[in-house]
Amino acid sequence: MEYETKTPAYSTGDPNSFAWTTARKRWPIIITQAIDDAYRTVSACDEAEKREEGKKIVEDLAKLKYEVQHDRALTPIRDDGYPDVAIYNSELEKLGNPTWLNVSWLYSECYLFRRMNTSFSLSQHWKNYDVFARQKIKTFRSSRPAVLELAARYKELVGQLRSPSHAAAGDDKADRILFMEMCEICLWGNATDLSLLTSLTYEDIQKLQGAEARKKAEANILVNDLPAAFSLLLAAKKEGRAERRVDIVLDNAGFELYVDLILAGYLLSAGLATHVVLHPKSIPWFVSDVLPSDFASLLNALARPRDFYETPTEDDELQGTTPAKLTEKEVGELEFLFAEWSTFHAEGQLVLRPNRFWTHPGSFWRLPHEDKELFEDLKTSELVVFKGDLNYRKLVGDANWDPTTPFTTAIGPLGPGSGVNVLALRTCKADVVVGLEPGVDERLKKETEDGGGDSGARKWAWNGKWAVVSFSGGK
Repeated sequence: MEYETKTPAYSTGDPNSFAWTTARKRWPIIITQAIDDAYRTVSACDEAEKREEGKKIVEDLAKLKYEVQHDRALTPIRDDGYPDVAIYNSELEKLGNPTWLNVSWLYSECYLFRRMNTSFSLSQHWKNYDVFARQKIKTFRSSRPAVLELAARYKELVGQLRSPSHAAAGDDKADRILFMEMCEICLWGNATDLSLLTSLTYEDIQKLQGAEARKKAEANILVNDLPAAFSLLLAAKKEGRAERRVDIVLDNAGFELYVDLILAGYLLSAGLATHVVLHPKSIPWFVSDVLPSDFASLLNALARPRDFYETPTEDDELQGTTPAKLTEKEVGELEFLFAEWSTFHAEGQLVLRPNRFWTHPGSFWRLPHEDKELFEDLKTSELVVFKGDLNYRKLVGDANWDPTTPFTTAIGPLGPGSGVNVLALRTCKADVVVGLEPGVDERLKKETEDGGGDSGARKWAWNGKWAVVSFSGGK
């Protein structure tokens, strides 16, 4: 808390904030889904000792849900051997015996998922169990139309990038447009954040993806600093430096990880980076966040696309439906992606680097002081891309900034002079937003459907229909 912004943070006790709705409606649903998943796995378990331990975990989760719904006080995280326990508990003590429905939103939401993980990490047989894995896989399967569309586009694109004619053309303007498109694909991939999709149907998910949807959504990018990021990477390329690294601090698994890999593969193939470092989480986090195992699962799906997409799921069998067959062309395009990305990974150009810092309770204002080694490492990157809503909230301290506050101001110690070039790709799913032109927030509140009006709430920023792409040159 010592290194946080002094601007007040959003609280679950503020009825005009999305934190209020999150704590009272979304969190109980998320915990219930976790209970159902764990119970389902426990019921199918043949090992008596593992089954009994699983039942205890289900009881722990049920107790947690009760505490949230009845506004009980947050209790210290049990010690499971990880250093972040002391960080969580020290901050909880400084917050002064808060209850679930009147506490810092950022801290309490991080605490919620860390608390859930503790029930598993303290066990003997369930330490590495991801209670959200089923949901991640199900949503990725539901993204099939957009996955196939992008696979075809990517294979065609890589062929063009590697052709002699493209290298000879040296068309910076065309390359800039392509960079913008690839980053915008990556941006809107966040539209399948599972912690928010508590009621969306298969058809709704499809509407949020695909080329036509992206074109319609361009007008909804309220801040777009992509040209500055492209200029930075192009200049580094033209300087001819042997190593030029881009880091991506990941958000969601499934389709969003897929588009993150599309972007990473594009950057490597286009020569805008020589290495890409992916930063996943170390524990199941905010329902859909990427774990190293999610990367492996995605590659496995691409390596055997027929098995993944054509094998009926339990839901298919219950409904008596059979998944459509993939064409030979579609199989070839997905296998091409697997070959590309697995080769980049094997040759060290595409690297996963998890770090427990990403699941700490505080904002990224603490990074230079809380994890100096990680901070110094990020300084060696040409560009650090932070994906998604939570990473944006952490960058700006989840504070109640005036929306016209410059992004470079709101990210504090990671701003100009930090040595870190920051690019945030964020579809808005929380109250905080900065870098807007004067009057934009007021207009959106009044003119968009359920935008908030005169209520004092910034409801237009809750639904993922608007986005900001913000850049800070730190070097």
